[in-house]
Amino acid sequence: MGYLIRELLSALETLAPPAYQESYDNAGLIVGDADAEVRGVLCALDVTEEVVEEAIRLGCNLIVAHHPIVFKGLKRLTGANYVERTVLKAIRADVALYAIHTNLDAVLEGVNGALLARLGVHKGRILAPKGEQLLKLITFVPHAHREAVSEALFQAGAGQMGAYSACSFYSEGTGTFKGGPDSQAFVGEKGQLHREPESKLEVLLPRHRQSAVLRALLQAHPYEEVAYDLLALENRLQEVGSGMVGELPEPMEPVDFLHAMKKQLDLVTFKHTALPAAGKKIRRVAVCGGSGIFLLGAAKAAGADIFITSDIKYHEFFDADNQLILCDIGHYESEVHTKELLKTFISKKFPNIALYLTSVITNPITYF
Repeated sequence: MGYLIRELLSALETLAPPAYQESYDNAGLIVGDADAEVRGVLCALDVTEEVVEEAIRLGCNLIVAHHPIVFKGLKRLTGANYVERTVLKAIRADVALYAIHTNLDAVLEGVNGALLARLGVHKGRILAPKGEQLLKLITFVPHAHREAVSEALFQAGAGQMGAYSACSFYSEGTGTFKGGPDSQAFVGEKGQLHREPESKLEVLLPRHRQSAVLRALLQAHPYEEVAYDLLALENRLQEVGSGMVGELPEPMEPVDFLHAMKKQLDLVTFKHTALPAAGKKIRRVAVCGGSGIFLLGAAKAAGADIFITSDIKYHEFFDADNQLILCDIGHYESEVHTKELLKTFISKKFPNIALYLTSVITNPITYF
């Protein structure tokens, strides 16, 4: 028996949790049965009628794409436009459609990390870390059970801070309680005040792991009634957010960097602001796949020498204000490598699945 679509999607969601998508987005399973067995997977940037036809020819019943084909609500499916025709074609052929969009933009090993790697940039970090994603769990555990409870929390996704795991803090104290007539106390006697040496255990966790971590706490904790606090933090999650910035191994002349970028990203053409005065080299590179002009201020604040993104309007080029090179390489061109990122990830997790890269060029823009 092979893998279910659900299993493959669960693996993808360890790379880019759906909770990290923006509020306006529509990432996730858009069409199809998650309990169907995977017959083949086609990786693409966009889903179009031609891409669905390619999946059918290849015997694939799952398309994993970066962009969601359904972005706004559909009120009818009559085939009146390309979105409706594509969805109808997928439904009729029993081809599932899955989108992994702004959640894949938001993680270190996602769209922007792959873009930096193609440019030869090292030590990449998030340009604008995401807020409202961290929680702190505080609980009280008998000394003898502290290690077991801590390990259960770590296994469920708590205690991760950047490159470090199993992060926690504990302090020693005394807990008191009196069991009622119906209590089944782990320690102490019913009706008598009991004092128990306890550890106060504190761990951080990403918000999307809240249910799993609390479930692990309640299963591992020896007490019948588990006391805990769950606090929302204002700290930004440094490993999740918009855009990325990193360093070149050696500074490059601006013209040399642009020539290398054109080759490495297979660009036909691109737009950029004026190059700096002689002697000013490029060392720090900021990127945002797709439409990223909203990060211009963050790129400046990070000390970037060049900011590479797409969909920049005429007057927005003026906003570079000679503080960095602002470069528009095109939306498709900034994200087309995503399909290879997805194929590589899936092939490592599921080496026996029939897996393909789309050969369809879905860029709606042509150059004369």
